[in-house]
Amino acid sequence: MKLPNQFYRPLAIGAPAPLRELPVKVERMIHFVPPHVEKMRAKVPEIVKQVDVVLGNLEDAIPTDAKEAARKGFIDMAKSTDFGMTGLWTRMNALNSPWALDDMIEIVGAVGDKLDVVMLPKVEGPWDIAYLDQLLAQLEARNGVKKPILIHAILETAEGVKNVDAIASCSPRMHGISLGPADLAASRAMKTTRVGGGHPEYKVIADAAEAGAARPTYQQDLWHYTIAKMVDACAAAGIKAFYGPFGDFSDAAACEAQFRNAFLLGCAGAWSLHPSQITIAKKVFSPDPAEVAFARRVLEAMPDGAGAVMIDGRMQDDATWKQAKVIVDLARQVASSDHEFARIYGF
Repeated sequence: MKLPNQFYRPLAIGAPAPLRELPVKVERMIHFVPPHVEKMRAKVPEIVKQVDVVLGNLEDAIPTDAKEAARKGFIDMAKSTDFGMTGLWTRMNALNSPWALDDMIEIVGAVGDKLDVVMLPKVEGPWDIAYLDQLLAQLEARNGVKKPILIHAILETAEGVKNVDAIASCSPRMHGISLGPADLAASRAMKTTRVGGGHPEYKVIADAAEAGAARPTYQQDLWHYTIAKMVDACAAAGIKAFYGPFGDFSDAAACEAQFRNAFLLGCAGAWSLHPSQITIAKKVFSPDPAEVAFARRVLEAMPDGAGAVMIDGRMQDDATWKQAKVIVDLARQVASSDHEFARIYGF
């Protein structure tokens, strides 16, 4: 464990100083792009206008024989695109793969000053973050990168879930953590082939009322425990929690429900793997206008958060003032980067 007076020191001579606070950015969706596909890269300048983060994917879903093409495609995409306020991320290959080291050497060397975040898959403990932390510092120093590149971990093994508190707090480079439900399901030996979302057989059944009567059943959320544990670890460390992929592009309603569960539990955003999911994520991870309007009434009635007031027959006190402030602060952040929601919220 690093001592407090060492925590924010650069890990390489000439590397930029680590950030002490995360940049305030709206990151409702992390949109995945396969950079080895030229047709998809050509769409990026338009996608940049629609999303909060563009991520060039180098890991899962990229064929083995296309790994180097994906890396080169990401570099070309990064060089040729003006991302403006939109974040530029990459998901590198896993640390135990033959491509991981070259991913970082080539990408940081070519576009290190444009790259905001590296998403690291299959994180099992703080040791994985420590390796990448040191490597990035060395590469930043070698290539004269002026701002530190942040790390975003994917929680997709049972060991990673067990160690999530240590992962979240082990480095000032930590940006956040995403749930990786498919790999995590396999790691846990869960009996599902779905990528995110629920399962119709994960349910509770009502008690029998009378012989022969139908007994209502209710589908449960497979991921509630893990998301809540991840959110707690991230909140305690001052970083962001995200829901990961929802693989059934044909079921927009189920995608929206899963994203909303994650939002209500404290997640800042989710992955969008298909253009249709961009709109869903934008809607879900932007506070509901009616909630924002009510939260503003609470803050106006209790400017300093002290005491208690009655609004629409409900008591509001210090605790509800804090809840209202979370919603209004997020709405202001969204409005600062999204003109449509600025109009809707009236900011």
